[in-house]
Amino acid sequence: MLAKTFGAAVYGVDAKIITIEVNVGQGTKFFMSGLPDSAVKESEHRVESAVKFHRFRMPRQKVVVNLAPADIKKEGSAYDLPIALSILQASDQIVAEKLSQYVIMGELSLDGELRPIKGVLPIAIEARKNKFKGFILPKENAREAAIVNDLDIIGVENIKEAVDFFEGDLQIEPLVIDTRDVFMAELNNYDFDFKDVQGQENIKRALEIAAAGGHNAIMIGPPGAGKTMLAKRLSSILPPLSLVEALETTKIHSVAGKLGAKASLISTRPYRAPHHTISDVALVGGGGNPQPGEISLAHNGVLFLDELPEFKRTVLEVMRQPMEERRVTISRARISLDYPANFMLIASMNPCPCGYYNHPEKECVCAPGVVQRYLSKVSGPLLDRIDLHVEVTPVSFDEMTANRKTESSEEIRDRVIQARDKQIERFKETPAIYCNAMMPSQMVKEVCDINEAGRTLLKTAMEKLGLSARAYDRILKVSRTIADLAGTDEIRIEHLAEAIQYRSLDRDGWAG
Repeated sequence: MLAKTFGAAVYGVDAKIITIEVNVGQGTKFFMSGLPDSAVKESEHRVESAVKFHRFRMPRQKVVVNLAPADIKKEGSAYDLPIALSILQASDQIVAEKLSQYVIMGELSLDGELRPIKGVLPIAIEARKNKFKGFILPKENAREAAIVNDLDIIGVENIKEAVDFFEGDLQIEPLVIDTRDVFMAELNNYDFDFKDVQGQENIKRALEIAAAGGHNAIMIGPPGAGKTMLAKRLSSILPPLSLVEALETTKIHSVAGKLGAKASLISTRPYRAPHHTISDVALVGGGGNPQPGEISLAHNGVLFLDELPEFKRTVLEVMRQPMEERRVTISRARISLDYPANFMLIASMNPCPCGYYNHPEKECVCAPGVVQRYLSKVSGPLLDRIDLHVEVTPVSFDEMTANRKTESSEEIRDRVIQARDKQIERFKETPAIYCNAMMPSQMVKEVCDINEAGRTLLKTAMEKLGLSARAYDRILKVSRTIADLAGTDEIRIEHLAEAIQYRSLDRDGWAG
């Protein structure tokens, strides 16, 4: 007898419906076709143990399991539950007419309990798109899937519950979550706030500019000056996620298996801070079974690279293309996957190996030429994609112990949102561009027009400070953002002057 159930396979951040066909006939062997990997093939033993534990039997006949379409590789252990239910149906142990109305996924333990799986959100979205009535899945994943409306989300704890549900012996109410309520309840609920930071007003200002224009930034300063502490708080001043961005972000974290058991929709902008020993595959994504990397997990949020020169050169170089295209393409012989990677890069570094070059009080002990060699570990093409170079100096004791009120993240975020609104209006005719940092060179000339006094200042700065040619566009973009924060349409000379000071690493002899 033949039985069919439906599951799904996740490729990139999207899912594809898979038909699980089981035929029980004459013979004695178990066969599986449809390009299953080792984890799928091993489901035979998990399924057998699980059905026996719940007083069912494994057919002692020829069992053929086909996963269609048969030319796409199937990976992971999430096909256990649909395979088990198909076998029970095909061997006349259960009568479940509603099987074809549901997408079914779940990993079975040997006692029939269901373990959580990855990629639930994209599967739920695909199930609704294909007009399925509902989605049967492990109870721990139910909240994540319930983000999707117009789909019955049935969370079950074991195979017996699933069987009883299909045979009508158990009524399970679909889990319903008001996505908008969940989203609004957690919106801007960050653990860190700028009001906790005493001093460093110039650095806060630089990060406000970075957030307002979507600019990448690098902080250069001695150890303990507060670079990491400030970077952790950057997400809290970015504009709130839209519902579309939240769904997109949640999908990536779902595919990577980074959502907790009780998690549903990600409502705050991600902050990722990988260690400097990370490999290039872990950073951009890939592997034998392709997974999103750190830059995709930071999508719509902040990627913080602490101690930038300590990262391997190859790791930093593979970031260049994703930073330009805002997505990562992972190509394999059979499939090519796209992961979104629209993130803000915030990096930090010591000015030299000992950390005290240019320190106001402590003496640098590095040998001549060492500082230049240390800075050259960060390639020019990568620095070219970083708009703001911010020098961080240590906070004095008086500033640290001062009992004065500092601005909260919410106050700064309000100004950032106003500046972003101006940019959204400015770039409404160009849908691929929505902030100043994304402007191509030809657009910079139109949008960042400066007067004669501004041109004179910029020319003098480039000659006197020895700024490189690549600094020119960056200064104009940053000055446009500063003007947006000030609420003016024209770029004034004070906006240009502030932007010029954020190009430390472009100055001739900065590390000389």
